[in-house]
Amino acid sequence: MMYNGTKINMKSINYTKDIFEGWQTILMFGLLGVVLALIISFVQPLKYSSTARMLILQSGGPVDAYTASRSEERIAENLSTIVYTSTFFDQVMKAGFNIDKGIFPADPNKRRRVWAKTVTARVSRGTGLLTVIAHHQDVAQAEQIVRAVTFVLIDRVGEYTSGGYVQARLVDDPLNSRWPTKPNIFANVFSGFFLGLFIGGAYILVQLERIRRRHQIIHEEF
Repeated sequence: MMYNGTKINMKSINYTKDIFEGWQTILMFGLLGVVLALIISFVQPLKYSSTARMLILQSGGPVDAYTASRSEERIAENLSTIVYTSTFFDQVMKAGFNIDKGIFPADPNKRRRVWAKTVTARVSRGTGLLTVIAHHQDVAQAEQIVRAVTFVLIDRVGEYTSGGYVQARLVDDPLNSRWPTKPNIFANVFSGFFLGLFIGGAYILVQLERIRRRHQIIHEEF
């Protein structure tokens, strides 16, 4: 079929081949994604972290090592959840550490959201090892917060647990980051690049589909 002196072959559109031939366009979208990721990352305030680790121990009755380990893990998971509660937050603020309370809003709902972004608590699977991380623009403040959190957990662990004698011990003193850890610029750039590549590939496919439909309309007209 001829159209304006040009031969049009409906079978000439090879999506895989054309995507590879459009690698420059796809790469351009990928680089654009990197730029946007960097902009978004640096618009946010850079935060440092302070990390401490605690070991949860339980004694009470003759149990095998596996059962004891699983029990300690469950207790550590419960404690990691309690860390995010308003009651625990209040106890941390009253623990006597030099924490700038001004970063936490007066509104309870907003305060809870800010607290959840400030503190992270996670458990190493199969153990009673509880890792506590605090994030703040000032690394000294991050350390004060994580020290307060671990202090409250050690001091009040009996109030948050039941069934046997439970201890919380600090096994790793707070370790402060030398560089900002939030936002994760490397992860953002990596995600932005591959998201850009995906969008670039989708853009080429859309253009190829438009060409295919245009050819189909021309074929029907002739």
